[in-house]
Amino acid sequence: MSDRESNSLGRMLALVLRHAPEKFNVEMDINGWVNSRELSESIAKQRRNFHWLRSWHFEAIANADEKGRYQVEGEMMRATYGHTIELEMDLPTDNIPESLYYPCEDEQVSTLKEFGILAGDRKHVHLSKSVLNALEAGHVRISRPAIMEIDTVRAIADGHIIYRAGTTVYLVDEVPGEYLYQVESDDPIIEETFAQWAIEEAEAEAAEAAEAAAEAAKSEEE
Repeated sequence: MSDRESNSLGRMLALVLRHAPEKFNVEMDINGWVNSRELSESIAKQRRNFHWLRSWHFEAIANADEKGRYQVEGEMMRATYGHTIELEMDLPTDNIPESLYYPCEDEQVSTLKEFGILAGDRKHVHLSKSVLNALEAGHVRISRPAIMEIDTVRAIADGHIIYRAGTTVYLVDEVPGEYLYQVESDDPIIEETFAQWAIEEAEAEAAEAAEAAAEAAKSEEE
């Protein structure tokens, strides 16, 4: 399986297992499980370029995923988090770290402290295992995310249930503001990560400028 095929299959899995199992005509139970053999056959039927697909390809993708996005047991498979459909996920609730983390915009910090974190379009609030995990999750949509720390010890003691999903992601219905604290911007991990991003962005801009210059020079020659 090529990288292109693996990426395409990963997007289809996310769609089916998190949002729309009906897209490939598979039945999903209340805990999010689908039959991987039936799913592979349906994808192979609808997408001719995946005629070779078998259920063990899904297991390979799940095992290679460092974040633990997918879970495979026998012929059954499910996404461990990221759902927008109503499910009753039977995920473990033990071994929760004393602190978890959540990325947000700087201007959201005071609002979150007052009103808490709500799930929004997703069925759960997604929390990260470490500051770095939260930075990486937030950087998908926020240039330089602020990081909120959640006091999970107090939250659990007060009756809030936190689920382990994957290897770095945890789920909770909501996080009241009383358990939230901002990680200071001079935290070493934040400073180091922002510095690395700045280097990567400068390198990307330089590469784009060089490519544009090369294209301009080529046009002039023609």
